[in-house]
Amino acid sequence: MSKELDSKFETVMIIDDNLVDLYIISRMITKNNFGKNVLHYTEAQEAMKYLQENQDNISKLPQIIFVDIYMPLMSGFEFLEAYETLSTNLKNYCKTYIVSSTIDNEDIARSSNNKNVVSFHVKPLTKEFLDRII
Repeated sequence: MSKELDSKFETVMIIDDNLVDLYIISRMITKNNFGKNVLHYTEAQEAMKYLQENQDNISKLPQIIFVDIYMPLMSGFEFLEAYETLSTNLKNYCKTYIVSSTIDNEDIARSSNNKNVVSFHVKPLTKEFLDRII
């Protein structure tokens, strides 16, 4: 009988308007014991609302946030602008990664230069990329 492996992180948030990408990233997270709980959002403003409402409750916050750049209504960059207004405690607790299919060097540079973004990763998410996240 094998012992269930502990997940690397308690909670991970994924923000992506593409349902296929959302499913693939979610499966990678759970299959590789990267995250115990996965919060899925197809709209960045809904994810932001969740973060705003829970910014003083660390137990409900994700330790890792994966956000796409190109989404309707609120883009990943607009999400990052709103994210900047959240509490320092939240920003210290949550680590944000851009996960996108863009190959635009300006988008990659803009992501990489944002102080709230740990790194940029081109889709699809891989086990190797998840393994590198501490």
